[in-house]
Amino acid sequence: MKQLLVATRKGLFRIDVNDQGSSTSLIGFEGDPVIQVLDDARDGSLYASLDLGHFGPKLQRSSDGGASWEEVSVPSYPKGGEDAPSLKQIWSMELAGQAAGELWAGTTPGGLFHSKDAGQSWTLNRSLWDREERAEWFGGGFDVPGIHSICVDPRSSERVALGISCGGVWLTEDGGATWDLRADGMYAAYMPEDQRGDPNTQDPHLIVQSPSHPDHYWCQHHNGIFRSRDNLKSWEDVPAGQPSCFGFAVAVHPLDPETAWFVPAQKDECRVPAEGRVVVSRTRDGGQSFEVLRSGLPQENAYDLAFRHALVIDSTGDFLAFGSTTGSLWVTHDGGQEWQELHAHLPPIYALRLIS
Repeated sequence: MKQLLVATRKGLFRIDVNDQGSSTSLIGFEGDPVIQVLDDARDGSLYASLDLGHFGPKLQRSSDGGASWEEVSVPSYPKGGEDAPSLKQIWSMELAGQAAGELWAGTTPGGLFHSKDAGQSWTLNRSLWDREERAEWFGGGFDVPGIHSICVDPRSSERVALGISCGGVWLTEDGGATWDLRADGMYAAYMPEDQRGDPNTQDPHLIVQSPSHPDHYWCQHHNGIFRSRDNLKSWEDVPAGQPSCFGFAVAVHPLDPETAWFVPAQKDECRVPAEGRVVVSRTRDGGQSFEVLRSGLPQENAYDLAFRHALVIDSTGDFLAFGSTTGSLWVTHDGGQEWQELHAHLPPIYALRLIS
């Protein structure tokens, strides 16, 4: 059985999926926007990041599988002056280190925070925050920059890569003490010609790292698909994506770095599936060619988009799930050849997680 956590605009759901079907339960925050969710198998905790509008961002923790929740601390920025930044949302969360309760959180407006006590307190990573390059970052889908991708290297938790919209790709190899900009080879079609290749103004929509070959990364960028095969020393363009190279989500096969999945769409002002058809594209040869997978997905009058955190894959590479902005949720048990719709009327889906 697979267990999915589904963060939506109107609450957090758990869905159990097996060969006979699925069952769905609301496990918290009915009516409230849940932006991100994290499962910590080290101690069984669940974390949910909420955006409560006028009441601000909140972070909740459960130690009993969602039966009950307690509010914990949210990251906060340094005080001072009218222009002092304030937390807009916790956009990404990942496990940090080996100790239970040690976490990373990526936020808008572009701060990376670390907790050693299960979210009871947070420390801003000043080494990244104080970089001069940060003054050139700007918002992509939001008015301010945001950290949406946190890739903790399976070989060493001291090595962490970040994706920032719009601020490129950053890498630390010493647990956050120092950082290097690692977006060479990407290009930004939205920038003036002489600034297209500036690594500090790139807009990676999502970055994922291959678990089995950690030198390999995939990126769904604002204007294309890129991959790195040299431990982030460089990126190469992957122009063969079908039916487009635009989208937000990407997943890489856990055992094969040459295989990756995307949920393509049209870009910029017209963000809808190409030709009104929801599809998933898959490459099995490192981006040289793509298959368009559509069986079981709506093929007319469909306006479903998948946000960057709304596509997940299990440890076998056979089971995938993705959710849409219109509240639909699909799963596959064979790597994408056949899709099954589990829901058509959930609230808009922001993020998915598979429970470990």
